[in-house]
Order: sequence, then structure tokens, then C-alpha cells
Amino acid sequence: MNGSKSASERFIAPHIAALPPSGIRKFFDLVNSMDDVISLGVGEPDFTTPWSIRESGIYSLEHGHTAYTSNLGTPQLRRAICDYVEKNYHVSYDSKSECLVTIGVSEALDLAFRMLLSPGDEVIYTEPCYVSYPAEIRMAHGVPVPVTTRCENEFAVEPEDIEKAITPKTKAILLNFPCNPTGAVMPENKLQAVAELAKKYDLVVLTDEIYSELNYDNDHLSIASLPGMKERTIFLHGFSKAFAMTGWRVGYVCAPAAMTAAMMRIHQYSIMCAPTVAQEAALEALKNGGNAMLEMKESYRSRRDFFVRGLNDAGLQCLLPHGAFYAFASVKNTGLSSEEFAEKLLRTEHVAVVPGEAFGPGGAGFIRCCYATSAEELQEALIRIKRFVASLKG
Repeated sequence: MNGSKSASERFIAPHIAALPPSGIRKFFDLVNSMDDVISLGVGEPDFTTPWSIRESGIYSLEHGHTAYTSNLGTPQLRRAICDYVEKNYHVSYDSKSECLVTIGVSEALDLAFRMLLSPGDEVIYTEPCYVSYPAEIRMAHGVPVPVTTRCENEFAVEPEDIEKAITPKTKAILLNFPCNPTGAVMPENKLQAVAELAKKYDLVVLTDEIYSELNYDNDHLSIASLPGMKERTIFLHGFSKAFAMTGWRVGYVCAPAAMTAAMMRIHQYSIMCAPTVAQEAALEALKNGGNAMLEMKESYRSRRDFFVRGLNDAGLQCLLPHGAFYAFASVKNTGLSSEEFAEKLLRTEHVAVVPGEAFGPGGAGFIRCCYATSAEELQEALIRIKRFVASLKG
């Protein structure tokens, strides 16, 4: 067909046809074709959802709780969410009008972007970043504007870099700290400076707090709690990481009532409501899942310390991440690009890591390793990585 579009391809909207495939999924198509692979790629807890949470889901099904809930989510879950957010993030939301339960944080982000953006509106976000951010902005007809974070600043975004990226078309700033893929956190003074920029230029801030419970070295601070910020902040969170509930697909968004109502209208026409069984399990997580969450966090901390030390011993420079469960290691001294490094490591040593370019051009020269896997597998992975790096010098 000489490169021309097929009959069906010509019907696809141009902004969708232009979306690149996920760099993570592309790489893991190769992983899935191989045996004996230690995967440090997928950003998912290796813990099973704690029993009391699973039991709540089972109870819900056994007792026939299978009908729709309110579009906003069950009143009980929304009250518990708002209590949790007030206690842990020091922001008060009205559960009746400022909280919406979603299908994970991914849907919450989609709703927020579609509610906020008109064609051509710009959203500033930090890079390296979660792979969905620029794609979700584009799907809402917005323009993604990356601001690169740097290793020498421990991957915290510099407020002056954000200010340089602001134009008359800028509508919002998106933050994700602790960060996927770098594990970076934002120092309080820099977070306050970003808040002042939002107020100065009349911008909305979206804050993705999905890793906020996994902040190892400091108390987490949400930008929504800073003076004058609640009314211009969209607070996004969920249960996947802290409570090991990735497959349950429950998230939430807290925002001023007018924004929440607008997001709810999109949600009710496209999704209806989050699954009842998952909402009841999430309620149990907030009521009684705290101890299990802390135990998982301490396990991740121990694995972080062991694994990052091992990467540095193997000759790969890696900062100690302050949050999330990822090590973002430099491979620049090997002479390979991160994609070359990841592919050769996989083919020769059967260890899967994610090339940094999957998280945007700012990730070039780095690999992301998820240490939310067993200590035994981490130890074996380090042996293989060290052997591979040594072979490159020979």
C-alpha cells in the first residue's frame, strides 16, 4: 500500500493515532518471550493485598453487594477518604461535594485533564515521569510541556525551571512526588516556591500522591496543604501502591466542589461508578490496613538500602531514593544508551529493567529498577548485573 493508510486507519482521530506506544509495554513484550527472567520492571508491590482487605471484598460478594453505587462512590468510603486525607495530609474536604471515587488514579487524571483543558492549553510536568502523563494530556487536547529534573538536584524540580516554561497558554502544573521513576521527593522550600508560582500566574496544580505513604526519610508534605492552595489544587490518590491493591483499581480525587462536580459529570457518562466490591475493600484498607501498610513500607526501605548499595558496588551510580520503590541508576559510564543496556542485560543475564527513555528524554542514560520484589531475587539480580557490567569493561 506504499505507506498509505488502511481503510480503517483513516477513521482514527489524528491526536490518538499520533500517540506513541508505551516504552514499558514495548520492552516487556520481549520479556514475556523469555524464560528465567528476574523482572525489576513492573511498578507493582510484590505483596498480596492484606487479608482483612481481601476478606471485605469476599464478604461484599457473598452478601450480594453487587449493585451500582452513587456516581461519586459510596458515602462511607468518601467519608473515610476525607478523614484519611485530613489526618495525613492536613487538608479538609467535604465528602459530599469534594471527593470522587475513580477507577484508579489513571481515571482520576483523565477526568482532571478533560475537565480542565481546552484545545491548546499547556500543562507543565516534571520529567522523567510516569509514562501516561504526556499521553493523557494529549488525549484531552492539551499540550504537554516537560521540565527536566536532574540527578545533581536529586531529581527534585527547580521552581525557576517551571517559571521559565510558563506561557500565556499554561493552564496547570502536574506534580508527582515521591516520583515514579526516580524516587525523588520535593523539599519543602521548593514546594512552597512552586505554590507561589501557581498563585502568581493563576494556575491549577494537579498533585499525584500515589506514592506519598512511601516517603522513607521525611514526613510527606502535600502542596494542597499550603496556604492558598486548596482552592487551586486537584489532589489525586489511590490504594494501589501503599495497600498493595493494584488489581482492585480504586483511586480518588479531591478538589473544590465546582471542579469535582464537573469531573463527576464526565465520570457518570463514561464509567458510572467504581466497582462496589472494590470500594468496600478500599474502605477496609482505610479503617484497618495501616499496620500492614507500615510493615510493607519497612520492607521496601530495607530492600532499597540493600539494592541501591549493590548497584553502586556494581559500578552503576545510583542515588538513594527517598520515596516510592524504584532505583534510578545511571548507565552513562558503560558507554551504552539505557535502551541498549537494558536489552543486552535482558538477553545475556535475563534481568529486566526499564530503559530511562521510556519515561521521556530526561531519562536518557538511566535505568529504572523496581525493588518491590523478593530479597532473594534482588540478590540474584545484583549478581547478574555486576557480572554484566564487568563484562562490558573486558
